[in-house]
Amino acid sequence: MKKLFFLAACVSLMAASCTGNKNNNDNSAAAERDSLQRIIDNKDQELNEIMGTFNEIQDGFRRINEAEGRIAVADGNPESASNKEAIRENMEFIQSTMAQNRDMIAKLKDKLRTSSINADKLKETIDKLTQDLETQKQRIQELEIQLAEKDIVIAQQDEAINSLNNDVENLAAENNSKSQTVAAQDKQLNTAWFVFGTKSELKEQKILQNGDVLKSGNFNKDYFTKIDIRYDKVIKLYSKSAKLLTNHPAGSYKLIKDTKGQYMVEITNPTEFWSVSKYLVIQVR
Repeated sequence: MKKLFFLAACVSLMAASCTGNKNNNDNSAAAERDSLQRIIDNKDQELNEIMGTFNEIQDGFRRINEAEGRIAVADGNPESASNKEAIRENMEFIQSTMAQNRDMIAKLKDKLRTSSINADKLKETIDKLTQDLETQKQRIQELEIQLAEKDIVIAQQDEAINSLNNDVENLAAENNSKSQTVAAQDKQLNTAWFVFGTKSELKEQKILQNGDVLKSGNFNKDYFTKIDIRYDKVIKLYSKSAKLLTNHPAGSYKLIKDTKGQYMVEITNPTEFWSVSKYLVIQVR
């Protein structure tokens, strides 16, 4: 009986020992799986960050290319104030985006250098991004030179245009002055004066003195009426008696009567009529 009890105890002890070993093995395997999963998760996160940065850089290149296209369109009419502003804004955007790309590429290199990921393809891609950035930098520098040269040309054109505008304004002012001078001279050439009055009235104004007409320089010029010989060709005298005292070519005028029997001077040939004198004196009663 004692032997049977001892044998049963040994069997129980062996079973317990086997169960304990199995639990220990299971725990060790689980810990190893967890550690491996953490490594995989870390690598995935690291790879996602690298790919995210890579995508941002590619998007930066795309936006820079679009800005270059906008500059090319605006550069078609660079003298426009709005286009100049558009070019300036796009150049600032390009410089800013290139600086961001440069920083992200540098950080990407540092991250890959210290990364547990050993990806030759990623390194090649980063090297390609660096080359693309350098190529784009050179292209932008050439664009800046072209724009600077055009600014010089535009400035020279503006100066030439301003000079031309000044010349045009000066010429216009000169022409206007000449036109005014010509107009004044023309008006002067086509200006004449007439007066009519009784003998006593003409004497009183010193127009008629001792039977002579306009022989004295002190006659009253304000007593005369000024006319334009191109338009004023009929002079009403409001009198039934009229006599021209100044000399005017015969045939260049007519003394005619209106419906009331009052005289009028009708000048039929103004150029000839006023060729002798620009003063017309008529004595009426």
